[in-house]
Amino acid sequence: MIDKLDMFIALAREQHFGRAAEACGVTQPTLSAAIKQLEEQLGVMLVWRGSRYQGLTPEGQRVLDWARRIVGDARTMKEEMRAARQGLSGNLRLAVIPTALTLVAKLTTGFARSHPNVRFTVLSRTSAEILALLENLQIDAGISYLDNEPLGRVTTVPIYAERYVLVVRRDHPLAGQAQVSWGDLGALPLCLLTPDMQNRRIITQHLEEAGVAVAPTVEASSLIVLISHVLSGGWVTILPVKAAEIFLQGGALAAVAIRNPDAVHSVGLIAPHREPHTPVLTALLAQAQSLSEIGDKR
Repeated sequence: MIDKLDMFIALAREQHFGRAAEACGVTQPTLSAAIKQLEEQLGVMLVWRGSRYQGLTPEGQRVLDWARRIVGDARTMKEEMRAARQGLSGNLRLAVIPTALTLVAKLTTGFARSHPNVRFTVLSRTSAEILALLENLQIDAGISYLDNEPLGRVTTVPIYAERYVLVVRRDHPLAGQAQVSWGDLGALPLCLLTPDMQNRRIITQHLEEAGVAVAPTVEASSLIVLISHVLSGGWVTILPVKAAEIFLQGGALAAVAIRNPDAVHSVGLIAPHREPHTPVLTALLAQAQSLSEIGDKR
């Protein structure tokens, strides 16, 4: 039944029989037959059918919750038994908000020293995508904001407090200032992350609270795009201090602290709220705790 539940999760995620079959590495008839067998075993219809997938029935929505729990627990059991035989190994899948990508190396480097047989896959995703990937068992953990928008039922380890700076070229008139206020930024040619990014929503909130109409002339989903525009001399951008640090090393850019108010948001590790965690995830939570600058796991 575990395999059938796994296919059912894939169908709910992809909302398309063909894509779900491809994701599971089976043919579409095989997946369709598995869903039909699952319905027969449970005695309820799980999927509304027509010429194509039309969504889950109310019973299907409830079974989806159980399926995620059962498949997650089954994977945890397998991982624990493998760790008992071989030690920690396998592939650890992380999804990270773009502004926290520079943190990943600190997390993985210390972890790899202690557990050299673990490989890492790191994806750059929005905070909403990270929660969806966790829910659908597509990643093991994420790094995201912890205190700005609802997270649901997850385990978190706060790692650092995010503060913000205005990033400008070294020859910009503001480069020599110790700080600016949010209200000072209204007349500047801003380039910012796209509105689907929580960082952008945070920045928009602080600017609007300061009476600044937010109308960036460049929006992008990549920090590299933002920085390249700043380097061209035509724009400035707002970044978290830790995200800006790697771009400041060459000396061509300067960072000016943004105050009034001194905005602070917590960033950390997010993991499924499941006990027990896999041995690899337990070790990752401990590694994140060792890096924490702002408090204990909650």
